Amino acid sequence: MKPVTRQDILSSFQGATRSEVKKVTFAPDFDDVDFDTLEFYGWRDPKLPKRSYVVVPREDGVVTLLLTRADAKPRARAMCSWCHDVNLTDEAVLYSARRAGPAGRRGDTVGVLVCKTFRCSRNARQLPPAYHKGTDLDAIRAERIADLTRRIEAFTESVLAA
Repeated sequence: MKPVTRQDILSSFQGATRSEVKKVTFAPDFDDVDFDTLEFYGWRDPKLPKRSYVVVPREDGVVTLLLTRADAKPRARAMCSWCHDVNLTDEAVLYSARRAGPAGRRGDTVGVLVCKTFRCSRNARQLPPAYHKGTDLDAIRAERIADLTRRIEAFTESVLAA
């Protein structure tokens, strides 16, 4: 992912109202983020505990989505829909994003189970828990990163679809 500025993020929100965008609080470590190791950038709002944001790179620039964490938690330990982390190092929680355009103004949302702390890019780069001698680990990593990217793009498309 190419580095983004605070202004890039604030000007690229989809499915959020102006007042919601004005209330965005950036992560304390935003200036230290290594965007080169990310397929997307996500963070939880330090002032609004149920609110999170995801910045997704696209060919025409970035898109930022406002996510709202559900009150209910999955009954059993759930797997992240984006990184499919089988080690379960991070809790997956249900987030919803308001659709862009008229559908979003009517209240339509799209939900997804995602790592609570948005560490999916790191999870996708981890080695599998068990592998055989001679396994091409770089190919496995590349495939996991590509799968993560496809899943994030699919979610973003479903939010942006009219």
